[in-house]
Amino acid sequence: MSKDLFSAQSKLYAVYRPTYPVELFDHILKFVEEKKKAWDCATGNGQAAVVLADHFEKVDASDISEAQIKNAVLKQNIEYYICSAEHTSFLDNSFDLITVAQAYHWLNWKKFHAEATRVGKPNAVIAVWAYGLVTSNDEKLNRLVDRFYYEIVGPYWDAERKYVDEAYATVEFDFTSLPTDNFDIKVEWTKEQFTGYLQSWSAVQNYIKKNNTSPFELIQIELDLAWEDEEIKKLRFPLFLRIGRIIKD
Repeated sequence: MSKDLFSAQSKLYAVYRPTYPVELFDHILKFVEEKKKAWDCATGNGQAAVVLADHFEKVDASDISEAQIKNAVLKQNIEYYICSAEHTSFLDNSFDLITVAQAYHWLNWKKFHAEATRVGKPNAVIAVWAYGLVTSNDEKLNRLVDRFYYEIVGPYWDAERKYVDEAYATVEFDFTSLPTDNFDIKVEWTKEQFTGYLQSWSAVQNYIKKNNTSPFELIQIELDLAWEDEEIKKLRFPLFLRIGRIIKD
């Protein structure tokens, strides 16, 4: 069953999560034979769905979190549903493309495979992706991020986070493989945007619940020394993609 780890920080997620590069969608869409209907599974606040809506007649977007759906981006040809990835009310053979952005590691892969195979059209494309740990050209900041990620909030990540650290190389993806590629998300952020993004991490929220205090107290002085309040820094998120086709008997 899918995990709901982001309801509590859904507003942070909507405001501070980076958007996906155009090159990613261009790569995925070149394999899609028809563009009538897409399903963005575990849509969160609809970041991927809103892009797909520019290419498909209709997009169905679903998430287990009602709070995430309430903060989702609205568009005329997007319809949002609250349901798990593994059990939906969608009709058989409905979708030309199925996507899972930054969430595949939380799913029950075997049950999702069965559901995606049921609702996807024959030869439909399925694409799942995620991005790894943020980096910059500032080595002092990189060391601070590493310490925060691995040492301070590291014990508070759910076990499934390891699949992101492994760039989805070890996830079950039992679809007929298509050529993949690696991509970068590039942003230019203020310190406020950066800390807002960090606060959206599920591990940070788990830390706060467990300790009744914020882990930022442990890095605030170092962060202030490395990053002035109004300074803009260039940041990079490495993004990796698994893509395949749904082949039916």
